[in-house]
Order: sequence, then structure tokens, then C-alpha cells
Amino acid sequence: MAEAAAWDPPLRGDDVKPFTPEKAKEIVMCLQQPAVFCNMVFNWPVLHWNAKYLSELLDGKTIQFRMGTKEADTVPQFETKCSYVEATLEEFLAWTCGQPTCVSGPFSCYDPSKYWAYADYKYIARIFEDKREIFKDIMWSDFGFPGRNGKESTLWIGSAGANTPCHLDSYGCNLVLQIQGRKRWHLFPPGDTTFLYPTRIPYEESSIFSKVSVVNPDLKHFPKFRKAQAHVVTLDPGQVLFVPRHWWHYVESVDPITVSINSWIELAADHKARVEEAITRTLVCAVKSAENPSHVDVWLNPTEVEATSHEINLQYLNGAVSSYIRSQKVTVSEDGDPSTCDTEEVMSSCKRRKMQVNTNAEDCKSLTNEAGFTVVKAKKLQKIPFGVHLIPVLPQSQEVSSMGAGPVESDSGDHHSENGGGRFGKLCCTEKQSVMNTDCETLADQTASESTTDSSQMAISTNDLLDCLVNPQIISLVAGLLLERVGV
Repeated sequence: MAEAAAWDPPLRGDDVKPFTPEKAKEIVMCLQQPAVFCNMVFNWPVLHWNAKYLSELLDGKTIQFRMGTKEADTVPQFETKCSYVEATLEEFLAWTCGQPTCVSGPFSCYDPSKYWAYADYKYIARIFEDKREIFKDIMWSDFGFPGRNGKESTLWIGSAGANTPCHLDSYGCNLVLQIQGRKRWHLFPPGDTTFLYPTRIPYEESSIFSKVSVVNPDLKHFPKFRKAQAHVVTLDPGQVLFVPRHWWHYVESVDPITVSINSWIELAADHKARVEEAITRTLVCAVKSAENPSHVDVWLNPTEVEATSHEINLQYLNGAVSSYIRSQKVTVSEDGDPSTCDTEEVMSSCKRRKMQVNTNAEDCKSLTNEAGFTVVKAKKLQKIPFGVHLIPVLPQSQEVSSMGAGPVESDSGDHHSENGGGRFGKLCCTEKQSVMNTDCETLADQTASESTTDSSQMAISTNDLLDCLVNPQIISLVAGLLLERVGV
């Protein structure tokens, strides 16, 4: 195991953090827009976790890298379109530097000037399962979540250009710490969902993707994107980005090497989201599995193990409904208003609930009921304490967003904390912050805008049908009707 340098927090005139854990949690649970926390992690040992240190820590262990092209395209680079290599971080670092040693290595087929590599979404608890003592290097307790550390966090390591397609996370809110290099975030509010043309193909539980390449949009095919309002920020090392529930985000590595960690905070409103995700899984698997195998496309995201059977999906749906019913009996605040509650407990690191083919009914219950919520009444912020320690992520001009210009930083992206160089609506558990924020006429309008005007050339595919059938607005309606049927 690699030895980290002795941890000496930077000298400051005042070692007191700008927000107490209680205040930080209050902000996270009630803030309705993305924001960057500064000067909150200056004493976290994890700030030593640059790629070189992690390479020594992994000591030759290989991890999977997703490979994508740097060439600008109007089509998102979904994970189903990427290739994958198994390599060590040492080999990755040699490749990014163009060292001759990588000529015959796992990256030998990829020119670093044309390709990027991304070791994304790595559960720290899994890749460092034999080094559990390092979990304590990550101290989410400073944000009001005691006991939460690296065990409930994920690691992201990428080269310049590495990106995550624009999507929203169905569950929870997100805290992201930048450690090495910079990443640029393009965020869109839940109200822009229709403008982003949501799709569930490729299918991945808890991720709703956008059909639009948000930094190079095809406005002929996606004209409504002109109305989308991007909030753009470049995150520097030492800064923590708060991504509210159901905010869309596209993330791209700016510098040659980037390292970041994150943790998803589960919310009580996620109980209904799990019902919606179970409905979506059942429909997508049923429809796509019915296609002729010789003509089927790559519809299952690599992060999903494999398509699950209809029986398993129904068990999962029943488990999600049962969990929702149980949650309704305990997640009511003192005044009886479920929209004013949050959760004292947080979920495990598995934001996305993978389904195995051999899952039985009891397993399905555990997938939706392991959080063990303890409900408390959330305080409502009288005034958001924005300033040098909490920087709002502001929208960029609508003109820039609609023209599809290259990445443009908002004013907030230029702010640096004093030591920073070194998956929203009303959070607080309200289910009204669902991505369903317009009526069904909007869905019909969106479908019409995507259709060709020449009906003789129109051929409706399975994916076209699914885009309508499992649209977030429709799924929300179906979940509401289903829960009404079972008496909730």
C-alpha cells in the first residue's frame, strides 16, 4: 500500500469552516439551485488523492476505462457507443503523457490526441475493499451526514475531454468534490426536461438521458433545446458542487487529468421514484425483449448487468410499492406535511439498484427498503447565505445556450475559493419536484417536433414508441394511478 504524505492542513488565519455541519445540511436539504461550497474540505486527507497517489495505492490493480472520441458530434457519446479497456492507473498516466511504454499496452490503439479515457463511477468500497482504512479520508460528516465517508462514495478519473452524457438522476441529490484538475458542469433545471428530449435508451436504472448533445446541439432535430437554460460552472480542486435533485447535468474534464469523488444523498421522495423506475424497467425490458434478436440495437447500458425477466421486474415493482407504502406511515413530519421532511439516514453507495437475473422476491424487497429512513422536520432557510463560501451556479445567456456554442463559463465558474486552487425543485422531500412539470400537451408537441413532415418516410421504431411510453411525465402519471389503486 502506498504511503500518503503526512497530512498537514494548510495554514489559515481561521481554521473554522464557514458552515457548521448542521447549517451545511440545512443548505443541502433546502437549496433549490446548484451551488459551490468553498473552504469546507481544507483538512480532508482525500485532497492527496491525485492520480499518481491512487496509482501507488492500487499497486498494479487494473480498472476499466471507457474510451471516447474527442471529435465534436451532434450525437451524444452514450456508453453503449464507447469501447472499453482494462488497464492500471500507471498505464493510464503513461498514455496521457504520450510515453513510448504505452505503444504495446492496453491503450495502444488509442491516440491520446483523438481519444479520451474515463474510469468513471468506481465504488471506492469495491476498488479499495482491502484498504478500508482510507475510507476515513473522506469526511461527509462536515456536511451534516455523520458516519458517511468513502464507503458511501464513488471515484471518477479521466483525461481531457472525458465526459458523461447529459442526464438526470432519478434518486437523491449529489455532492461532488473536485480533487485534481478541473471539470466543467452544464446543468439544467427540472423545468427544462421537455427541452432536453428525455429518453430511456440506453436503459440504465436511475438515469434518464437526453438525446441532445448539449455542447453541440442539432437544433434541426431538437428545436426545443433553444429554450433550455444552461447553468455552467467549472469546478476547481478543493471545491464541492451541490447538484439538486432532478437537475440535468453534462460533465466534461477540462484538464489533462481529473480526479473527483461524489456521494448521492437519498431523500424520502425517492420512494416514489423507485416505483417509477420499477415501472420503467418493466416496460422497457418487455418491449425491447420482444424485438427480433437479429435487429435489436444495443439498448442496455454497460452499467446494467443484463435484462431481467418480466417476473423479476414485477417482483421489483411490488417491492418498490410496498416500500413506498411503508414510507408513507413513517415519513410524515410533526405537522403532518410530507413536503417539509428530509431523511436523517442516507443510502448506501449504490445509487443505482442493479437487478440480477437470479433475484428472488426477498431480494427485491431489500433493494427498495434498505435505507431505513428516520424522518425529521427540515428547517426552512430564511435567507440563502450566498457569498465567497457558497457560490450559486448562475444561468448563462439563453442566446449562447440556443446557438450551441462551445463550453462557456458563467461568472460563477471564475470564482476561486481561498484554498480552492490547491442523480432543483423544492428539495425537502416534496414529490412535486418531479420531472413531470408540464401537461400532456407538451409531450404531444415534443413528439410532433421530432417527426418528419414527410409521412411517406416516417417509420416508427420501438425506441420511438418507448420514448413516448416511458416519458418521465407519463411514468409519473402511471405511478400515481398505480399507487391510488393500492390505496395510497
